[in-house]
Amino acid sequence: MILVNTDYISGKELEMLGLVKGSTIQSKNIGHDITQGLKTIVGGELEAYNDMMNDARALATKRMVAEAEKMGADAVVNIRYASSAIMQGAAEVIAYGTAVKFR
Repeated sequence: MILVNTDYISGKELEMLGLVKGSTIQSKNIGHDITQGLKTIVGGELEAYNDMMNDARALATKRMVAEAEKMGADAVVNIRYASSAIMQGAAEVIAYGTAVKFR
């Protein structure tokens, strides 16, 4: 499965199959919330939340690819990511794009 954030793939003629998406809501445990909250006092990277968001993007991408595979896609083009806070320490991540088949 080819994944790109452009609306084309060089040298390929594409047939659009439709929108595909994958999403997840992730949170950290209370221990991480406390330690990361203390980190905001002194500043610096919040590594536990960074790891959480990386994991969430990977899972959302995996779910998007699974949806594209069910449609018989060869690739997903024009991939985008969006995230939003659901509550303190929890975030939703969605990956979406257009499933395509090579002609």
